[in-house]
Amino acid sequence: MSHRRILSLWFPRLAAERALRLRRDVLPMPFAIVGDRNGAQVLTSLNAEAEAAGLRQDQPLRDASAMCPSLLTRPADPLAEAAFLTVLRRWAGKFSPWVAEEPPAALVVDLTGCAHLFGGEAALLAQVEEDCADLGLTMRAGIADTRGAAWALARYAGHQARPSRNGDAIDQEARATRSRAVKRPGWERGGTAPSNAPSTAPSTAPSTAPATSAAPVAQGVIATPGHMRQVLGDLPLPALRLSSEAIEGLNRLGLRRVRDIMDLPRAALARRFGTDTLRRLDQALGLEPEPVAPARAPLHFATRLTFPDPIGLTEDITAGLDRILPPLCDKLRASARGARRLRLEAWRSDGRVERVEVGLARPADRPDAIRPLILIKLDSIDPGFGIDCLRLEALETEPLHPVQHRGHGAASAAASSRQTSDTALADLIGKLGARLGTEAVTRLHPGESHIPEKAAQTLAAAWSEPHPAPWPTSRAPRPLTLFRPEAVTAPDDPTPPARFRWRRQDLATRVAAGPERIGPEWWLDDPDWRSGPRDYWRVEVEGGVRLWLYYAHGGEMSGGWFCQGIFA
Repeated sequence: MSHRRILSLWFPRLAAERALRLRRDVLPMPFAIVGDRNGAQVLTSLNAEAEAAGLRQDQPLRDASAMCPSLLTRPADPLAEAAFLTVLRRWAGKFSPWVAEEPPAALVVDLTGCAHLFGGEAALLAQVEEDCADLGLTMRAGIADTRGAAWALARYAGHQARPSRNGDAIDQEARATRSRAVKRPGWERGGTAPSNAPSTAPSTAPSTAPATSAAPVAQGVIATPGHMRQVLGDLPLPALRLSSEAIEGLNRLGLRRVRDIMDLPRAALARRFGTDTLRRLDQALGLEPEPVAPARAPLHFATRLTFPDPIGLTEDITAGLDRILPPLCDKLRASARGARRLRLEAWRSDGRVERVEVGLARPADRPDAIRPLILIKLDSIDPGFGIDCLRLEALETEPLHPVQHRGHGAASAAASSRQTSDTALADLIGKLGARLGTEAVTRLHPGESHIPEKAAQTLAAAWSEPHPAPWPTSRAPRPLTLFRPEAVTAPDDPTPPARFRWRRQDLATRVAAGPERIGPEWWLDDPDWRSGPRDYWRVEVEGGVRLWLYYAHGGEMSGGWFCQGIFA
C-alpha cells in the first residue's frame, strides 16, 4: 500500500462566496450566481441562505425567483473564478509545495512528509479550516492515501446511497414478489451489521468545527492509512468519479455502494461498464497511481525603476527606459524567450498610472528591436505632477530558438541576408502597428476556395507568417478590383448583351471573352450564391473599360446579369 497522503479541498460555494467577498455591504440574504446552460439561465452557485430557502444548484432561475422572491443574483464570471482558484492554490502552498487545481472549485495537495510540520494531520486540517473561515469560504476536506479516496471523502463522507426507483432491486418489487424472494440477512440488505459480522465502516476522524447556516461550514475527514477498502466501502458510487451512464447501469443491478462492486469479476465489469470503471476503482484503492502534478510558476518578466524625485520630461522618461529595457532583455534571453507584447507603466505622484502597450511582429529579445516601438508612444504619457516609478513588463512571450549558422560561406551569406530581410520586415510591421494598431496592419494569404471573393483571406501581419510558396494562379485572369455583385440591366439571355445599363450608364459591348463556369460550394449555404451557377465574361465596352460580368442561371433566387469587378 502506498505511504502517500493526499488532501482534497472542495469549495462547494466558491463562486457565490467570491462575489460576496466583493460586496461587504450585502446583508445575510439568499444569494446565487447565475450561468447559462444550454440557453437557459440556471443557478450555478449558492450561499448557505439560498440553500436554506430550498434552492438548489442547476435550478432554473425563473423557478428559483418564484420560490424565493428576495433572491439576489449575479452573473457568472468564469475567468474571475478561475483566477480566484489560482489565488487559493498559492495559499495552499503553505502546507505543501505539491498543489494542483481541480477546476472549477477544488484543490488537491500532496501532504506526504509535510503534515508533521504542523503538528500532524488533524492540526493541519484545523489550520486549513481556520484559514477558510477567515476567508469566508465554505470548505470540505478529505485526507486519504490516494487522490481518488481523498476526493470521495471530501464530497461524499457521511452520504448514504440513494436508491433509484427503477424496479430492478428486490426491495422495489411488489409485496407479494418480495415475500417469495430468498430471505437475506438484514445487514446484507444495508441494515445494521451484527456484532459478529465483519464491519465495513470507514475509519475516519471527522473534525469538530461548528456548522451554522450563517457562517462558512468547514468539514474535514481523515482516513486511517492503509484502510482504503473500509473507508470507501459505504460511500455511494458517484464517489468513484464514474460517468452518469455507468452509475445508472450499476444502479439497475442494485449496486449502489462502492463495496458492491469491489469483489465483482473484473473482466465482466469492464466488458459491461467500460474500463474506466475499473480504472477509477483502482485509482481510489491505490492499485493504479494518480500523482499530483503541481502547476508551474508562471513566467514573469518585468523590471522597475524608482526615482528619488518625480520626473516629467520626455528625455528623462527615455533615459529611464534605457535603464530598465536591457535588464528585461537579459531576463528574456536567459529563458530563451522573446517578447511579443510589452507594457510600460508610469506611476505618477498623484497615484494615477499611465500605460502604453506595444506589440511586435515576431518575438524579440534585443533592445534595439523594442526601444523604437516604445518611443513612438511615449508622447501619449501624461506625466501630470511628475512620475515616481517606471515599470516595463513583457505581457506575452514566445520561445525564441537560436539560429544555427552553416559552415559554407555562400549558404551562410544567403541565410544571413534572408534573416536580415525578415528582421527588417518584422521591424516595419512593428512600427506601423505601434502607430496604427497591431490589427490594422494586415497581409493576404491564398484561400482554399474556388469562389472568387474567397480566393484570398486577410490576416493580421503581426500574428501570421508570409505565404511560403508562390501565389497560386487561376486558369482565367481575375480583375484588379473586386466588389460585391451589382445588378446589370440587360436582357435575360446567357449570351453577352450588346447593350446594357450599369451604375446609371448606358454601355455598349465591344469585345466579350468567355464564359468561365463557376458553381457554388454545395456543402455551404451561402446567401450570395443562392442564384445558382454563374457564367463569367470579360467584357470590354466602348471607351476601353473592361468589366467582369456574369450571368446567374437561377436557383433558390432568380438569376440575371451582374457585374463583380473591373480589370486594370
